[in-house]
Amino acid sequence: MSSPTGPANGLPVRMPRPRQTGRHRRPEPAVAPEGAPALVLAVPGAPSAASRGLAEEIISIGRSELPGLDARIGYLDGDDAEGAEFRSLSGVLDSVVAERTARAEFARAAGHEVPAPTGPDAVVVPLLAGPDGGLLRRVRQALMDSSAAAELADVLGPHPLLAEGLHVRLSEAGLARADRARLFTVATAADGIILATTGGEEAVQAAGITGMLLAARLAVPVMAAALDQEGSVAAVAAELRGSGSAQLALAPYLIGPEAAEGLLDTACKEADCATAEVLGSYSALGKLAVAQYSAALGITLGAAAH
Repeated sequence: MSSPTGPANGLPVRMPRPRQTGRHRRPEPAVAPEGAPALVLAVPGAPSAASRGLAEEIISIGRSELPGLDARIGYLDGDDAEGAEFRSLSGVLDSVVAERTARAEFARAAGHEVPAPTGPDAVVVPLLAGPDGGLLRRVRQALMDSSAAAELADVLGPHPLLAEGLHVRLSEAGLARADRARLFTVATAADGIILATTGGEEAVQAAGITGMLLAARLAVPVMAAALDQEGSVAAVAAELRGSGSAQLALAPYLIGPEAAEGLLDTACKEADCATAEVLGSYSALGKLAVAQYSAALGITLGAAAH
């Protein structure tokens, strides 16, 4: 039998832990504001099982970073006749507007006051590591073709988390040490890295920033090259070898869907070197997608902690 102050049998009472205050308290997780715009991930190329799975993993990580996030996937070469999961970017944006309009009409019919919408219907985050001008023009055209008031966020890079992802992919392929603190030798470790991207010269320059961060992690030279410019990879390989690198590796500065089939194989043959896998569903990509979404809206993640 219990008394008002606790169990009468002398068992210990589990009291709630007092909330920490000051600079050492844990930040409360950010939550997407009610009625916040949808995050629409713009995926290059045509839909496939592989690209769908990749995009869904990135979206899943994004939702864990920002609970309550309304996140969708739209393809630059989507087919709206094939169903919702293969919808084009403009089709997805149109569906966001239709759903918002339907919710507002339902609320009015139920007698609720519906404030006039403010801000965009959606924020479009391109699934690109760097600024591929051709693909970004197509993203902008899709925004113009839709009925949505949509904001276009920045691409995901350059960023230190992408350098980390490249390092992980190289180490998984046996082309780099997992970290510099480990002193064991990797027999196949490269002493020069070709950072391969798409999007021409602007993309190469942007990749070079992440390349400097990767070079600092690996303590080997890293140079960026354009997969979609003839001779670019071969020229960078020759420059690295000319400066003393004997064993090269190619690190794709790509998420995956943005590269035409066969580009990486051709580049490896031109450079005569091994390659790591693309960044793919590396966990940091979901975090970066949410960070770009938040930046476009002026939301500071973790603001509740301050």
